[in-house]
Amino acid sequence: MTFLTSYFLLAPPDGDGGGAMINLLFLAAIFFVFYFFIIRPQTKRQKEIQKKVGEMKKGDKVVTGGGMFGIVNSIDEDTVLLEIDSGVKARFQKSSITDVNPGKN
Repeated sequence: MTFLTSYFLLAPPDGDGGGAMINLLFLAAIFFVFYFFIIRPQTKRQKEIQKKVGEMKKGDKVVTGGGMFGIVNSIDEDTVLLEIDSGVKARFQKSSITDVNPGKN
């Protein structure tokens, strides 16, 4: 028999199941990393954008999800009329706006 064959034929050592606890701690650590480095910053950013969109007023510069830059011309309940170029206006949903006054913190 080779070493690998005999290794896989061995029974697991008798014990208190400490390996399961290590696995649970490892999964908890992975969840912790995902939450604090991915999920939490993203939700914080979404709340900031929602606040900016809620406080948006005529004359603000905005960026849409499609990458269109424009100046707010008028605001309705759930849409915004943007002036994209002189004389060119387009209506967008408020949910498509990704930044208000870009470059300004």
